[in-house]
Amino acid sequence: MVFYQDSSLLIRNMEPRDAQVLTDGERAQGWDADIGKFQKRLRDQEQGLCVSLAAEVDGGAVGYVNVYFDPRTGPFVDSGWPEIVDFGVLENYRRRGIGGKLMDAAERLAKERSDTVWLGVGLHSGYGSAQRMYVKRGYVPDGSGVWYQDRVCAPYGPCCNDDGLVLYLVKTL
Repeated sequence: MVFYQDSSLLIRNMEPRDAQVLTDGERAQGWDADIGKFQKRLRDQEQGLCVSLAAEVDGGAVGYVNVYFDPRTGPFVDSGWPEIVDFGVLENYRRRGIGGKLMDAAERLAKERSDTVWLGVGLHSGYGSAQRMYVKRGYVPDGSGVWYQDRVCAPYGPCCNDDGLVLYLVKTL
């Protein structure tokens, strides 16, 4: 299914061929990428748990985002609010509006189910551009504090500033 298209950008459902293209792209920019994360999203999409979107430029995937309709972890389990999960645009394609178009499509999908959507964002500097984008799009902290490895991190509790340290944000659509 096509969610957006103009002369240079196509936003569509993720396809199996995208998994290797995106993994290779992330590895080329120095990320510790694993094709397994994309394969999991594709399986979840096949099972109806999520919609996985890919942004395509010149015939190749350059970005992705996923919308889960009944998330199983995080602060809003059983709320009925969809969760936006695992958003990314390859560095060479940033600052072209691709991320915004991906998020627009993800939010439209979420809006079909709820007037509220949520997401978790990492806290280390690698997530800096995503943090700024989410705030500009109207996402605000949910008030549950910082989470580490899928649990609320107790005040003054131990944690590591890795991908497991996140802040959850919500947005009214």
